[in-house]
Amino acid sequence: MADLKRDMAILATSGRDWADRTKRLAARVPDLDIFSQGLVERENGGWKITLKGRTVLEFMEARPAVEQPRETVSAENRDAPIPSLPQPAERARRRRERREQRREARERARANAS
Repeated sequence: MADLKRDMAILATSGRDWADRTKRLAARVPDLDIFSQGLVERENGGWKITLKGRTVLEFMEARPAVEQPRETVSAENRDAPIPSLPQPAERARRRRERREQRREARERARANAS
């Protein structure tokens, strides 16, 4: 409980930036209910974000796509190879796996320290 109070005090004193960011995130998922939607689960006296919760969080934190201006294709460029596009879903999955591995390593270190 002391950790939660400390974290909440930090957030409460973070100023207008944190409030604005929280409102922007909340606007992306207006009917968010982390408990009934199974986004977090109770675990050993604390809470753990689920895979579904991580997916929703990544959606909320993703920057909105900016539409690029379209170029016209001339007859001579029509047969040119199209460059491959980055795969954001794959990159997000790898990033999520790395975060999960780091989190598990921290938990193991804490368990070994006590």
